[in-house]
Amino acid sequence: MRFIGNKENLVEKIFQILQNKDIVGNLFFDFFAGTSNVGQFFKKKGYQVFSSDLLYFSFVLQKAYIENNEVPTFEKLLSKTDIKTHSLFASPLMQIVDFLNTIPQQEGFIFQNYTPEGTKDLDIPRMYFSNENGKIIDAIRLQIETWKNENLLTENEYYILLACLIETVPFYANISGVYAAFQKKWDARAVKKMILRPIEIIVSNKENKVFNQNSVELISKIQADILYLDPPYNQRQYAPNYHLLETIAKYDNPSIKGVSGMRNYENQKSQFCNAESGLKELYNIAKNANYKKLILSYNSEGIMTQDKVLSVLGSFGEVELVEFDYLRFKSNSNGESKTKKFIQEQLYILRKF
Repeated sequence: MRFIGNKENLVEKIFQILQNKDIVGNLFFDFFAGTSNVGQFFKKKGYQVFSSDLLYFSFVLQKAYIENNEVPTFEKLLSKTDIKTHSLFASPLMQIVDFLNTIPQQEGFIFQNYTPEGTKDLDIPRMYFSNENGKIIDAIRLQIETWKNENLLTENEYYILLACLIETVPFYANISGVYAAFQKKWDARAVKKMILRPIEIIVSNKENKVFNQNSVELISKIQADILYLDPPYNQRQYAPNYHLLETIAKYDNPSIKGVSGMRNYENQKSQFCNAESGLKELYNIAKNANYKKLILSYNSEGIMTQDKVLSVLGSFGEVELVEFDYLRFKSNSNGESKTKKFIQEQLYILRKF
């Protein structure tokens, strides 16, 4: 998934650093879950994982990947419908995905507000999705909700199907990386017909918990061996950058505005998108959370300066900083930074007094 700060390609390196520093434990708390890739990685490593995020689409991914520990059977849905598959060996999830790829298209909220045909009366018609893919997204999303309302899906099955849709959509979105703006010309992948993809099911023997709230509200309730923080690095809020995924996940027909059709995100703002408030929030977390080791993933261009981060964390224990280079996410290339291909990941390791 295209997501600013996505640690999918970095988490193995981060894990190796923690191993080398003898930072281990049983409970891993992913404080800013995002795509849930870090939580997924540590779940596979045998940790009990707790995770949280203010964004609902992140919560959907967390429910499907982190909290769910069952291979879905879709027993009720398959027994009460005439869903058929072309493959004798397809898993129940693959049977449902195959079926959803064949249902009639519908002109719902996404088509009406984020495709050229649906927004043809606007001064600047929106080109987030092709007309066809907008209808496909609507059809799949409405079908999932219908099955839920008819009590044909378990809670796990519902979130797994939503996660399949959320994971598939970015491959067909006409964006350069985030959804704050659409491209004025069609990206080659955006004009291809959307094909829903199944997600990976990760099963563990640990009871993992996920939350859709400000993680600061949870710090007194969770005792973590490793508290992992991966906050925003700059002034750009995550919610407007991913407003369309949020709307597809909620499918709540929100009031939208502007050229990009933005939904309201007033209650989803992060304190870390301002250097001063971010440092105050970091101080609050480091002081009041229950943890043995705190790991802060940041980068060399973050708005909180290295000396101030070290000062804040150093108030509560021994701090070590490990840095390594990685390839820049292209939507983060701005200003003078456009000339820099690589950026430094900063891993602050706090061993609490």
